[in-house]
Amino acid sequence: MHKHRNKPKKVIIVTDVWGNINGVVTSIIEAKKGLERKNLKVKIVHPKLFSNLPLPTNSEIKLAIMTGSKLKEIFKKTKPDFIHIATEGPLGLAARIFCTKNKLKFTTSYHTKLPEYIAIRMKIGVMEPMIWKYLEWFHETSEKVMVSTESLKKELEKHKIKKGVIVPLGIDLKLFKKNKKTPALPKLHTPIFTFLGRVSPEKNVEAFLKLNLPGTKLIIGDGPSKKALEKKFTKNTIFVGYKKGQDIVDLLSISNVFVFPSKTDTFGLVLLESLACGLPIAAYNVQGPKDIIENGKTGYIGSNLKKNALKCLTIDKRNCRKEAEKYSWDTFTKAFIKNLVPAQPSEEKTSS
Repeated sequence: MHKHRNKPKKVIIVTDVWGNINGVVTSIIEAKKGLERKNLKVKIVHPKLFSNLPLPTNSEIKLAIMTGSKLKEIFKKTKPDFIHIATEGPLGLAARIFCTKNKLKFTTSYHTKLPEYIAIRMKIGVMEPMIWKYLEWFHETSEKVMVSTESLKKELEKHKIKKGVIVPLGIDLKLFKKNKKTPALPKLHTPIFTFLGRVSPEKNVEAFLKLNLPGTKLIIGDGPSKKALEKKFTKNTIFVGYKKGQDIVDLLSISNVFVFPSKTDTFGLVLLESLACGLPIAAYNVQGPKDIIENGKTGYIGSNLKKNALKCLTIDKRNCRKEAEKYSWDTFTKAFIKNLVPAQPSEEKTSS
């Protein structure tokens, strides 16, 4: 981009999740960094800019309320050239309504298997078809729906959402690489089977903890289910709580197998992080794992999680690192920018 010729283009990214670290937040942070490197100005619109309430089933997530006038003010002040709505919650919905009403074009993302996620959280499976109806309506006026994998694009097409474009997520390969540093932990029996992520119902961590496996189970992460699970599973199991950056790398580096019991993650950045540290992955045959794991080469997927975990012990770890090297945040940024759509035609913009 020619800085001397053009003013930086402005991008608004709207998200219902912000502050707590998860795959969605990480991808938005990386999008912002990547866009700014390309001389675009980015404004993140998140619930903490508004009056908000905690989500009843997860107090870490804040729901924006009474967004109307403040949202209008943000859009008026920013005058965005591009608008991206990253989530389908109350704030994403308010932004969608605002854009549609004002004839502003926008793109959206589909990050989480929302229908299944809500069914698990609320323990009401009957809601799934209703949520899909809502998603179909939500993304209908979007110019493009950004998804991280081909199978997710197909899943959306099955539910009449036809505008999917693939924007593969990335990884910090300089940070996530196996090292020799030993974290300060009591001596652990090997092999070490590790889970990294939020310890909450939709992550299905209990399914992993129930497995009768040799060695030690290592749980990296915090969340609403942690206390109860820590009490229930004491034998050969260690909960180290929330960790970040190099501390995560050190723990993954002493592990032998990464176990991913979730059935609702659409991609799971932790899958790439573990592969980059040379860890084979044991998972169910669901979206996310099946898009990344090559059965028998970088892990095992299937309905028997225990069998998958044990078979992973035979995998050549060099294959895992090699696979992770295909993903970078630079590739993600290029795909993200390529799929942005101007908010309105230039002649309309100048006349308003």
